[in-house]
Amino acid sequence: MTLSLEDVQSRVPTLSLSLSRVGVTNVEKVIRIQVNGTEQLFSARLDCFVDLGPHQKGAHMSRFEEVVNEAIGEVVLGESAFRAETLAQHIAEKVRDRQGARRAEVHIEARYPEYKPAPVSGIETQEIYSLLGAAVASEAGTRRLIGIRVQGLTACPCAQTIIQTSSHERLRADGFTEDEIERIFEAVPVATHNQRGLATLHIGCPETCDTDIDAEWLVRIAEDSMSSEIYELMKRSDEAAVVEKAHRRPRFVEDCVREMVRGVVEELPMLTDQHFVSARQENLETIHQHNVQAERFGLLGEIRREIATGDQTPNHLSLREWLDGAN
Repeated sequence: MTLSLEDVQSRVPTLSLSLSRVGVTNVEKVIRIQVNGTEQLFSARLDCFVDLGPHQKGAHMSRFEEVVNEAIGEVVLGESAFRAETLAQHIAEKVRDRQGARRAEVHIEARYPEYKPAPVSGIETQEIYSLLGAAVASEAGTRRLIGIRVQGLTACPCAQTIIQTSSHERLRADGFTEDEIERIFEAVPVATHNQRGLATLHIGCPETCDTDIDAEWLVRIAEDSMSSEIYELMKRSDEAAVVEKAHRRPRFVEDCVREMVRGVVEELPMLTDQHFVSARQENLETIHQHNVQAERFGLLGEIRREIATGDQTPNHLSLREWLDGAN
């Protein structure tokens, strides 16, 4: 007697109800990439989802793994640069086709190294960044999302103002003139408390977009939005330069988000009004037990108009809404 294996996932469910997202999460892969003739390894984590129709019991989970392996081999090997959003796009399109779904969604986070010189000594230091990519493949086409997550240093403007005020009173009581006090504050940065900042910046490309966005551009914009960038390896001269730079550029968490958005608007003029922007800053407090956070998200056209006119945009399109196609 011959027994045939039934495709259980294709059975009719007990309740005819579609599901918004079904898939696999935390799929870990080591991706090999050819860069300048040498092979580099990237550690990546992926989430893959499809929508599920009301007449299908379950998704074929093993097909997610098959598609991920195929896409990594076909898309990434041999490319001159690793683009997480490109890999996410190919996986999403393959998953949608393989699962017979109307919609597929893929998210990728990869940790990758960049080498940069310390600000004074020039000593080379390795910095680790998070490269983020996402894609949604549907009947309308494929939306891509490229992002980065970086760390930096912020100096609190509020505490600095309080300390400067009290210092000004003490100097005046000791007989210093207003001109001398001003010269002192110009020469010596005033103390304040610091936070380590975590900046996350995303750019979303609509279905008809063919613009390539270099992750290094986003890293530069995000790092420059904070009081100072940070370095894993520094000499004493570098430490002094970083601390002084931060205290001469005090910024609130809100300032960092606004500066990130300014950087996108001014440094990426090739982006259209239909591109999506999400800027998020979280500062890890040092004199409080809580952290602070700020965000701005929406279509770039709305952000440009608000900056130009000063009129507040009534509704900010969220990242989730943009991925779902709710322009």
